[in-house]
Amino acid sequence: MFRGIYETTIDAKGRTSLPARFRDVLVESFGDERFFVTNSVPVDLGGGVYSSGLLIFPHKEWFLFEESFLNGKGLTSAQRNSIMRTIVAPAVECSADKLGRVLVPPHLRRNAVLEREILFVGAMKRVEVWSQAEWEKVRAHDMKAFPSDSEAVAELGL
Repeated sequence: MFRGIYETTIDAKGRTSLPARFRDVLVESFGDERFFVTNSVPVDLGGGVYSSGLLIFPHKEWFLFEESFLNGKGLTSAQRNSIMRTIVAPAVECSADKLGRVLVPPHLRRNAVLEREILFVGAMKRVEVWSQAEWEKVRAHDMKAFPSDSEAVAELGL
């Protein structure tokens, strides 16, 4: 599983380094160094403002997602089209070089507003990638929405 938050940078050409720990997890837990990068689900910050980062799926997890999406029920045609255009269509298969460097395509960098300071955030079977500024907005939103008095949260042991 992917855990932890790693701060790093991305240059003007879209080059960054996938944290060594995450590269190890890809191989050790998922059996493949390849992965897919795509847009994340937009976070509604309120007032018509949305924030978005990127998602990194281990290679086989991406194909499980695609299969689930193709066979999934409960979505309207408009919702399926939105997911297709936002998440599926922009996805790019990648792998890090021997030094851990990854090239993030321009269309993904623009959508996630990745300019210099970025974070890789472990999210169990996926990795989120955020600009520092967008991460701070999303975390502030998370603090407001956190279910601190929920029985379900207590059952998790938190």
